Amino acid sequence: MRQMVRATLQSAGYGVVEAADGQEALDFARANAVDLVISDVNMPRMDGITLVSQLRTLPTYRLTPLLLLTTESSQEKKMEGKRAGATGWIVKPFSPEELLGIIARLLFR
Repeated sequence: MRQMVRATLQSAGYGVVEAADGQEALDFARANAVDLVISDVNMPRMDGITLVSQLRTLPTYRLTPLLLLTTESSQEKKMEGKRAGATGWIVKPFSPEELLGIIARLLFR
């Protein structure tokens, strides 16, 4: 999944930084700012909803778009992500065009 997301973003001209899990992403975010975060919900060491919640405590990430990817489509799980501070939710599988459309709306609104 990470490879597909990376290839899609790079082919559209976006720079990409990857993390293997939620904790690695949070560690990176504490020292670096990015324009958008895309995270899977299910990851080792720290899940995506916890990552979103932790990112929202960092001043640099208070307004950064945070997009969660998951196979979960339940309204309850989506609300959990929203309460944590997620900007958007995309259910797998999705097309590269769908991903790029969502990213464009988040970055250029």
